[in-house]
Amino acid sequence: MLFPKENRPVSEPVPQVQAQAPAPIIIQAPSSGLKIPILFGAVLALIGASLYLFYQLNEVRSELAQTKESLSAEISKMYETSTVTTQTSGRKMDKLEKDTQRELNQARATAAQLSGQAKTEAEHHADELANKLQKIQDEQGKQIGAVSSEVTQTKSEVTAANAKIEGVNSEVGTVKTDLSKTKADTEKLIADMKTARGDLGVQSGLIATNGKELNALRELGERNYTEFKLTVANRKDKGPHKFGDVSILLKSADPKHNKYTIELTADDKTVEKKDRNINEPVQFMLSRAQQPYELVVNDIKKDFIAGYVSSPKVQQPRK
Repeated sequence: MLFPKENRPVSEPVPQVQAQAPAPIIIQAPSSGLKIPILFGAVLALIGASLYLFYQLNEVRSELAQTKESLSAEISKMYETSTVTTQTSGRKMDKLEKDTQRELNQARATAAQLSGQAKTEAEHHADELANKLQKIQDEQGKQIGAVSSEVTQTKSEVTAANAKIEGVNSEVGTVKTDLSKTKADTEKLIADMKTARGDLGVQSGLIATNGKELNALRELGERNYTEFKLTVANRKDKGPHKFGDVSILLKSADPKHNKYTIELTADDKTVEKKDRNINEPVQFMLSRAQQPYELVVNDIKKDFIAGYVSSPKVQQPRK
């Protein structure tokens, strides 16, 4: 009798994550000499972020390689175990079958020579041996079926693991695409922004006119930004409101002409900024910084304004 033999499973290749070097970033140097060091710092920050992403991709690739090696080792071990079990069972079954067949032949030969009751007993013994042989064959079939089922389950687990690894690769690619798109959108927003000369006669930095542009400036990281919303002071609320290092009191808001008037208090000094325009950089100096602070209003409604205060990153006394 012949018994089925299991073919050794072949582990499917696991795709490797190919880390791509970040695309070079070309930043056009501004015309102002003061902005070159600042933009150079931004370039270094972007390069650092790209290197960090490249490092993370290498970590993911290393983990995928380790997972592949571990799965291959487990599959090989299970295959060797199932092969040894099948071979051992096969040898035992062959021996039992041969011994039982030999006894069966001897019993049948004896039964052929006997008559009467002796012949009946011999035939009964032969039937018992035949049933015993059939039982052994059934048990052997069950063992082989169990080994085949185990190997099939192992193949299914390997397939599931490969699918999971493919999913991780896809997620890594999606993250890279999203980062590249976000970076490109931020660079486009910054490129479209404009600068203006403030009311102190100092050329301002980039001016944000909405929330997206303000977020882009935050990612650029050159200055600190504090958003504010103010209403005209009433009887219950007469005092100014503090935002960062400055207190602001809204005196009037004219949405028809996009103008407003406020009082700024900084370093215990109060100054009135009258009839300022929307998106106009209102500048004021503090003793702790060499560069001016800037206040920009992006939204003007009846008795209401909203905008942000921009302060220098470096805080040090002015000479």
